[in-house]
Amino acid sequence: MDDRLIDDAALSTARKSQLPGAGFFYPDSLDDEYAERRTREAVADAETVVVADRDADGLACAALVRAARDAAVDAAAAEDALASRLTDEEDGTDDSLPDSAVALVGAGPYNLGETLDRVARFAPAGVETFVCDLCPDDDADVAESLSALVERAGSVRWFDHHQWDEAVAASVRSAGVDLVVGESDEECSADVTLRSLDGDFSAHLRDLVAVTRDHDLWLKEDPRSDDLADYAHWADDEAYLAVVGEHGPDLPETVQDYLAERRVEKQALVDAAVDRATTHEVGPWTVATTYGRCSQNEAAEALREAGADAAVVVKPAGSASLRGSETFERCHEVAALVNGGGHPKASGCKPEIYDDMLDYAAHWTSEGRAARRVILAAFERVAERVEESEGGDEAEPGETAGTNENVAGDASADGDGADGERENAAEA
Repeated sequence: MDDRLIDDAALSTARKSQLPGAGFFYPDSLDDEYAERRTREAVADAETVVVADRDADGLACAALVRAARDAAVDAAAAEDALASRLTDEEDGTDDSLPDSAVALVGAGPYNLGETLDRVARFAPAGVETFVCDLCPDDDADVAESLSALVERAGSVRWFDHHQWDEAVAASVRSAGVDLVVGESDEECSADVTLRSLDGDFSAHLRDLVAVTRDHDLWLKEDPRSDDLADYAHWADDEAYLAVVGEHGPDLPETVQDYLAERRVEKQALVDAAVDRATTHEVGPWTVATTYGRCSQNEAAEALREAGADAAVVVKPAGSASLRGSETFERCHEVAALVNGGGHPKASGCKPEIYDDMLDYAAHWTSEGRAARRVILAAFERVAERVEESEGGDEAEPGETAGTNENVAGDASADGDGADGERENAAEA
């Protein structure tokens, strides 16, 4: 395939909005090969390994572990590289960052078991290991790899704030893991990490945790939280860790200039998604659905401001983000019906409706029509439960979070076929 066909730089904003990024078009076999090589190189000489989600919350956890182990990396090289990029100048210097004794291995909910297995195979015996900002949907997804990791490592500690199924949590703990789970509507995973680690953390790192919480819980009280979210999404993980480890949430001027430049296109992609949104009355709620490669948080916020109780952003890679509001705190219940999960006001899912590339082609050209219908069917199922509970004891939000029920058939049965996409996990 011609590289130009998947080169973002060659696409108009409109086309880019409708298509997934270049990584989507690489086969899983190549991804696996690259992930194995990258993990082997990252952990080979590590004293500590952090397996974390690669969003701002997961990366903040890694920054705290590095600070606690006195293994932070100087940010100068990352800032110099960014300055060169902004001016289109190449000064011939080596912009690579030095290695840290605390290695970061990125993971997502769909590849957590494979990632833990790689760490177990390649990390030194007795290595200290942390798992942060990740929650398995089923203990079977991680049981074998976690057992191997516990046997290999000196210790395994797990810090998270998602809503855990009690049986899954019990299984993880019984494997020999020190699991600490915070209240999902009060703490982010960085909060849990901060209070669980021994160490006298500096004021700028405590501030980093507070601002990360502001973003991750969608409090929107600190403007710096958008900066962290965007920089975590666009920057190399090691550059992000170096910069926030040194500066906290007060990002340096070079980073601010970089964010301003990137946000021009970001806003155009958000606008494109908002323009193609449709609204639906489901039970007592107004649900807005849209499609596009964009910042799901900003798109959802715009849809809520327009009157939606809940917003669904279906992505070209096949997954979807669900965002709630004060009037809808059941996103995790909806997501649990569509191969996903998360929090009452923020969840993600990936409908199991994609069988081949023709399904994906239909997904792109129809702006996610089948996926939208699947997710709306899940909203309708939750609305039915709420209606049935009236006059009795209503199910608490989260009661259905562990269900294996899937509503994909509700949409595919009416003739639209299946679409699909593989999510690139950390879309801002």
